[in-house]
Amino acid sequence: MKNRKFLLSMIVLSLGLFLAACGGGTSEEKDKASGTASTDYKVAMVTDEGGIDDKSFNQSAWEGIEAWGKENDLTEGEGYHYAQSNDKSEYMPNLTGFVRDKYDLIFGIGYKLKEDLETAAGQFPDTNFAIVDEVVDAPNVASIKFKEHEGSFLVGVVAAMKTKTNKVGFVGGIDSPLINKFEAGFIAGVKSINPDIEVTVQYAESFTDPAKGKLIATNMYSRDVDIIYHASGGTGNGVFNEAKDIKQNDAEREIWVIGVDRDQYDEGQIGEHNVTLTSMVKRVDVAVQDVINKGMNGEFPGGEQLEYGIKENGIAISTANEEAMTEEIVSAVEAWQEKILNGEVEVPQTKEELEKFVDSL
Repeated sequence: MKNRKFLLSMIVLSLGLFLAACGGGTSEEKDKASGTASTDYKVAMVTDEGGIDDKSFNQSAWEGIEAWGKENDLTEGEGYHYAQSNDKSEYMPNLTGFVRDKYDLIFGIGYKLKEDLETAAGQFPDTNFAIVDEVVDAPNVASIKFKEHEGSFLVGVVAAMKTKTNKVGFVGGIDSPLINKFEAGFIAGVKSINPDIEVTVQYAESFTDPAKGKLIATNMYSRDVDIIYHASGGTGNGVFNEAKDIKQNDAEREIWVIGVDRDQYDEGQIGEHNVTLTSMVKRVDVAVQDVINKGMNGEFPGGEQLEYGIKENGIAISTANEEAMTEEIVSAVEAWQEKILNGEVEVPQTKEELEKFVDSL
């Protein structure tokens, strides 16, 4: 199993090397040899209230920018930087602050920044912007989206094969079309393995409320749910906390969490045990670096919608928990992934599409 870690689409390492290479050339090699910075291209990002260390979406985006900066011998705070928003009133000041500091490309991380980023793009047409998980129709904005339903389907397959109680749960952040994609894909994957498995769904209506996440998880686990997939940002930290509390008190009980956006294996560690079954990994870092390199090479995709899925190496699932992710489960996931890639399975993205999907099983 060790050789299969991050097996499903985690071959994106090679893609990452390719993307990094896109930013360089003969001039970059000369710059490195002379000890000077390889580029004067400057990149910044503005977070929502989840913060830079949310162990999820914002963190993954920052890791991509940080990796790009280091690859190009840039200094944080000069060549690349971020601004953490503690309230929505800070979105616009943070965006315009980076414009004032002459950053070439400014990312808005998350759908909450759409309105302010759209306004900033209109006010500063000579600055390039990018938004993640939303669409802004402007010639100087690249819109980055993901096929979260595809990865959610695959972790649904994992949950269905791993559950002992035939009861699994889904915890969403805010009930919205975006998070509905996670829910629909997950339930479709579960039902594709066993239509009789019960899936409990609850939204916390927040991406920054770990206490609410813990309370929801407590209720679900107390009703014999043994696996919870969360798509709730920082709220999901509470789901992990509850699962770890249960495991600490009863080491023999099989209790699991499925992480989201980045590999959340470390968040599940409790003593000698780990409650993270797998994670649906949105390679925000890969997408961010891709857009940065396009911009740095004079090919910024302004006005375009870029969508990253399994095929584009922008979606993957983690097999970091080698003991839990058995050969049987990994093989099954590989088979279902192939069905998605060849068009045999069209994963639902909405609750309406999910209903039709389940009826067809």
